[in-house]
Amino acid sequence: MNAQDEFDLLYQMQRIRLVEEEIANRYHEDKMRCPTHLSIGQEAVAVAVGAVVDSKDFAVSSHRAHAHYLAKGGNLRAMIAEIYGKVTGCSRGKGGSMHLIDTSVGFMGTSAIVGNSIPIGVGLALSAQISGSDQVSCIFLGDGAIEEGVFYECVNFACVRNLPVVFICENNQYSVYSPLSVRQPQGRSIAKMVEAIGAQAFQGDGNNVLEARLITAEAVDNARNGSGPQFIEFMTYRWREHCGPEYDNDQGYRTVEEFELWRERDPIALLRTELAGSIRDFDLRWARANEILIGEILEAFEFAENSPFPPAEEAFSGEFAVHGLESSL
Repeated sequence: MNAQDEFDLLYQMQRIRLVEEEIANRYHEDKMRCPTHLSIGQEAVAVAVGAVVDSKDFAVSSHRAHAHYLAKGGNLRAMIAEIYGKVTGCSRGKGGSMHLIDTSVGFMGTSAIVGNSIPIGVGLALSAQISGSDQVSCIFLGDGAIEEGVFYECVNFACVRNLPVVFICENNQYSVYSPLSVRQPQGRSIAKMVEAIGAQAFQGDGNNVLEARLITAEAVDNARNGSGPQFIEFMTYRWREHCGPEYDNDQGYRTVEEFELWRERDPIALLRTELAGSIRDFDLRWARANEILIGEILEAFEFAENSPFPPAEEAFSGEFAVHGLESSL
């Protein structure tokens, strides 16, 4: 990678950060009538993945998906409009923050249910294998999803079928308010556990975008070249509350000292400091980049504000039900 490539990674992380900070700033206006799970502090993993996959590759995610959607190439205006419940949203205003989709760039959807998108991502990998394409399916999940039975079923199936899938675990240490210490045995390595199932596993610093990019590039290449399922555990940390725009250190589930230690490892600040010493006129370029980003973000919110709500007759369009289920029970 050259300095321009690294600056592009910094730009993409800052874009996600500023978008989510603006969501947090405006959330109390009560115009975004859906829960939001922010990725502030975790931007590096999404950007690393977005930098190495193709638009034709698949990606699915969970409830905390703004960063993944944007890094994969999802439309910012459509995402903000979706959070506002507008018809111009990426799910036509029906899904909100936790149900984002942009098939034009291979972002195949997100789910509010923990672990629910994992089998979808594995199914997409199976479709790529059956069709003979060189597509890879990337599945974003958190450490909490590791405790869902469907995760093990899907990893096992993917290993049996040697599917081109990359499981990307953002281990931010908590499932809502519960730390790993009360959810999993002491000393367990998630990466090694998954490796024992049969996937090739990696572990890396999820706050170092350059390291995360290298690891992800290797895993994606392995999956694309027929080496089967890959699993990456990235250690990272969310700054804000599990769900919502605020900080919640007053809840007592994590210490201020722990929070500050992780905030000192801000992925944006780390790369910014490194590039400031190696790129000529960095400060000028950085100021200009932020000016462009702020303009883009304000325009996206204006677009969402001015977009109409879906018409009433669309309430049940695009909705599906399983008929005859009762008779089969």
